[in-house]
Amino acid sequence: MSSHTSAPTLVPRRPGRLLTQNREMRAIGVWNWTLPAWAGRFPDGKTYNTCPSAGICRHVCYARFGTYTWPTVKAKHQANLRFVLDDLPGWEQAMLAELGRRKFRGTWVRIHDSGDFHSDPYLLAWLRVIRSRPETNFYAYTKEVARFRALVEPDPPANFLWVYSFGGTQDAMLDIERDRVADVFPDEEAIAAAGWHSQEASDLLAVLGPRLVGIPANRIPHFLHRLGGRTFRSWQEEVDAERHAQRRRRGGLRLVHGDARPRPSASTGSDQVPAAERHGRAA
Repeated sequence: MSSHTSAPTLVPRRPGRLLTQNREMRAIGVWNWTLPAWAGRFPDGKTYNTCPSAGICRHVCYARFGTYTWPTVKAKHQANLRFVLDDLPGWEQAMLAELGRRKFRGTWVRIHDSGDFHSDPYLLAWLRVIRSRPETNFYAYTKEVARFRALVEPDPPANFLWVYSFGGTQDAMLDIERDRVADVFPDEEAIAAAGWHSQEASDLLAVLGPRLVGIPANRIPHFLHRLGGRTFRSWQEEVDAERHAQRRRRGGLRLVHGDARPRPSASTGSDQVPAAERHGRAA
């Protein structure tokens, strides 16, 4: 008889506190719920993507830079995500319990200091939480336009406000004549010149101020270099247009007589990534 026993299954440690405040948000009385930004890998090798509709924004995302990359901060954000992915009902109950504390009454919670509503079940869980805590106000930026059109817009909770942010793969679905939208601009002067309204004085202006929201770009030199004087909206339009042109070129390939294989275009294999992301201002 073998004396070998299987190793016990390790249960990930759950965060003791779900909502936090950084210095900027504390100044305006806002609490944060945070996930890791965009795509990554847990220590056990499993991968994730918290921003499935991220477009060019992933190249200059503030949450993939600086303090967000510190090991202790990254571990905290990944622990939040593991809780959601491993035990969504348990996470929902824990969030409800924390929000039931007196200090959250009449306050604001920003859902996702980084990350996004990455799945339908996760968004629906948040909507249940929001409706169950009517004395707390919630807001979010999101690039999940189609998901919100289907699950939020038909019957939004009264205490939940959101703004669609440009720079994602669903930008084409946005209507600046109807939707509340946010775009990142090179600086405050560019926001004013476009006739948009800055939220620099308070992040709450993204949902409480005028509908066209301007966000000044982070003053990180290599991010500003990649932005190249554009807005997120115009940069994403360049990338989308080039991808569309590439698809048309591939669709227009012709077979040459005597050769059953379509001939490649004159460009190299790197044409799988649009030039707007490889060269010039996006480099």
